[in-house]
Amino acid sequence: MNPVSYPTENVPLQGKNDGLPAQPGYTGQPGHPGGPMVQYTTVNIDSEAPRDHVIWSIFNFFHLNPCCLGLAALIFSIKARDRKMAGDMSGARHYGSTARCLNIWATVLVCLLSLIIIILVAVRMNQVVSVYRNYGTDLNNRYTYSG
Repeated sequence: MNPVSYPTENVPLQGKNDGLPAQPGYTGQPGHPGGPMVQYTTVNIDSEAPRDHVIWSIFNFFHLNPCCLGLAALIFSIKARDRKMAGDMSGARHYGSTARCLNIWATVLVCLLSLIIIILVAVRMNQVVSVYRNYGTDLNNRYTYSG
């Protein structure tokens, strides 16, 4: 298939064509004896840049920050962003992965601590309410005034 902007006579062909008839046994395929030698180069390009999780790290840094995991995640996120800007994608991927793990741990710890605090407050309020009810009942039963 020829590009629209180039005429056919300017499109380079694969192999050498002098206008002479083909030699016997020549198929024109790469790697075939008598055929042109072609070297192939494979380049793997990631379509997506590595993630640095900076927003998540900032959120974890400012909300409760258990065991300084939010601070560590923020540091690794900034390192990942710096590596990405420098062009070191494998280093950025490594630091981003570490920041992600630290963010996961910080989020799980904050959720567990919040759940435990909610349960403890509910249990304590239940105890206070039951003591108050018993205290009021005991007062009415013990100290009755009969005159």
